[in-house]
Amino acid sequence: MSGWFELNKSSDGQFRFVLKAGNAETILTSELYKTKPSAENGIASVQANCSADERYERKTAANGKAFFNLKAANHQVIGTSQMYASEAARDNGIASTKTNGSSTTIKDLT
Repeated sequence: MSGWFELNKSSDGQFRFVLKAGNAETILTSELYKTKPSAENGIASVQANCSADERYERKTAANGKAFFNLKAANHQVIGTSQMYASEAARDNGIASTKTNGSSTTIKDLT
């Protein structure tokens, strides 16, 4: 089963999306958007940018955990991964984003 996006509304009325892998694990989480169309544009940006390796910013958090940001062509962060125990696990998360990020399935949970 391939991945999908879930579009949610937060308790304060803002919108966010997550990219899920085929096993329902969350791969990527967006920032909060003030409007639903803005969040939908964020999903479109993931779909457009997920296959380009140069769009991934590989980072290490202060606690030593590895994570990544997916960035648009304008260098704005589109989404951030979970924290991974190792760089290898983070790289697997990037590979999963490349595989699942082009999904056109959007589950609107708003």
